Amino acid sequence: MYWHGADAQSTTPLTDIHRCQHLSWCSSQPPTMARGLPSTTSLARFCQKLNRLKTLESTRKTSLQLCLTTLDLTLLGVGATVGSGLYVLTGTVAKEMAGPAGLMSFVVAALASLMAALCYTEIAVHVPRAGSAYLFTYASMGELWAFFIAWNIILKQLHGGAAVARLCSGYLDAIFSHRIRSFTEAHVGIWQVPFLARYPDFLAAVLIILASIFVSRTHHLSSWLNPIFLAISLVVILFIIILGFLLADPHNWSPEEGGFAPFGFSGIMKGAATCFYAFVGFDIVAASSEEAWDPKRAMPMAIAISLGLVAGANILVSTVLTLLVPWHSLDPDWALADAFYKRGYSWTGFTVVMESVSAMNNVLIRNLLALPRMVCVLAADGLFFQVFTRMHPRTQVPIVGVLVLGVLMAFLAVLQDQEALVQLHCISALLTYTFVAASVILLRFRKAPPSSSQDPVNPVDTQQASALEPGQLRPALRPYLGFLDGCRPGAAVAWALSVLVASAITLGCVLVFGDSALHLPPWGYTLLLLLSSITFLLSLLVLGAHQQQRWQDTFQVPMVPLTPALSILLNIFLMLQLSYLTWLCFSIWLLMGLVVYFGYGIRHSRENQWEQSEVTAPHGSLEEMVSAVQPPRQAPAQEPGHMEQPASP
Repeated sequence: MYWHGADAQSTTPLTDIHRCQHLSWCSSQPPTMARGLPSTTSLARFCQKLNRLKTLESTRKTSLQLCLTTLDLTLLGVGATVGSGLYVLTGTVAKEMAGPAGLMSFVVAALASLMAALCYTEIAVHVPRAGSAYLFTYASMGELWAFFIAWNIILKQLHGGAAVARLCSGYLDAIFSHRIRSFTEAHVGIWQVPFLARYPDFLAAVLIILASIFVSRTHHLSSWLNPIFLAISLVVILFIIILGFLLADPHNWSPEEGGFAPFGFSGIMKGAATCFYAFVGFDIVAASSEEAWDPKRAMPMAIAISLGLVAGANILVSTVLTLLVPWHSLDPDWALADAFYKRGYSWTGFTVVMESVSAMNNVLIRNLLALPRMVCVLAADGLFFQVFTRMHPRTQVPIVGVLVLGVLMAFLAVLQDQEALVQLHCISALLTYTFVAASVILLRFRKAPPSSSQDPVNPVDTQQASALEPGQLRPALRPYLGFLDGCRPGAAVAWALSVLVASAITLGCVLVFGDSALHLPPWGYTLLLLLSSITFLLSLLVLGAHQQQRWQDTFQVPMVPLTPALSILLNIFLMLQLSYLTWLCFSIWLLMGLVVYFGYGIRHSRENQWEQSEVTAPHGSLEEMVSAVQPPRQAPAQEPGHMEQPASP
């Protein structure tokens, strides 16, 4: 894997001509209009800045080498996913949330991940560029929402890496009979603060700092370590499953031991919200689409195979775990190894400990590789501090991002509780996937700009598309929904999507809090349930009544808008299963992001710089302005993986 280029704002001549046409119009207006809008429209100008879009065509391909095959992408996805969820969350979910029915929690989480993966795949295949969910939110919803998603991804990676480090330290501590924990509690004390750890985990912080130094100095070494760690992991997991079924005792699921689902349906869904952590990682495959030989074919296969392998492994290991020993006797800190120790197979337990440590360190390195990349792309667009675009002169790794974010991740691992880290990681991932699903709907019903010969995907049947462009009402439905025909193309779709999301939130709140927090009477519960369900279905029908964009020879999410709409509904339902403290911490993080955006990003955005240059540019003919913004000649090709160092701020 190579680092993606930080400067993703270079524009094509077509986009520049559009900008110049706008500039020519401004120069032809009276001075009051050319210099600025009247004060009565300042709020409208401000809202336009928040919703300004980055065109997908304005994101050029970097100088990365096309070197990843379907097998490489599959290994990348499995290596970034398998690890902490399988070795630790299986025990936590079984003992504290769902019992043996934890395997059903993994099934629900896998279903939610599958629908999110389908949306990710269409986006990655449509335009294989660096930036992933951030870029496509920028192209479909606007700048503020794009920053919101990027800030959300940073939270996901920070807490994901911190959670992996704490899980790894827990397994290492178990090897020494928890002497590290006992020593820390004896000399530092025990904390009884919600969302904070029982004791500071200094070992987890040391692991993160060492991994950060490793990533910053030996980036290319990690590219061949991943297949080695992954091959060992798959062999050990297969051995655990086979031996576990040979030692299985069905009595552990009997009513005498609490039954199969001691916590009921609510416990299964609560466990599913946590199990979602075990499947987060396939988005790294989407982020690497620019390096694929054939992204149209490789991306769908790689994401489907990697998600299927990880889902099968988690479901089977969760089944084996609760058949080995009673679910209520598990030690969540090292449940899988502890189960084999209790059955008298200490050598197997030691093997599981060693394998879990290596697998989780591999996932930690992947987090430290992906996190600075996201921050670097955000800074290159001017939405974050430019110091994070500085590269190491030899390894071409964003050294400032690796070290600063590594220290912040270590700080979180020391202070926060394991469950808090996992839940914050899950809520940020679920919200990101919700935005990805919404972006698929918006881009599918939006008219594509005129395509050039370099566009990766071209629409089909251009003559038919020109007669009935995406976002318009289908002719067969005009007699029944003629009142929607007066809207401009895409406007009804945007409103219907907003109503769909609002009704999904209402429906989720009724299902989750209708009996407990809301204290609704039966008639009120039924009425809200029916109204929110009908509104959701009606908005879905309005979306389906409009013409969609079609592309040739490329993967598309089946049954749009049904599939992304169900993904949005399920993601929201799982987010509402998380604790109120998770939502509180998440809200504080988002407020910090708004301070960063309105204090720095909105003024230093590359799009804002374009607007400022348009307003202050000298008057002249359209031909002169077009020639002034023509891109320079293509520089000689650079070595694969090389990334040009941006200028310091």
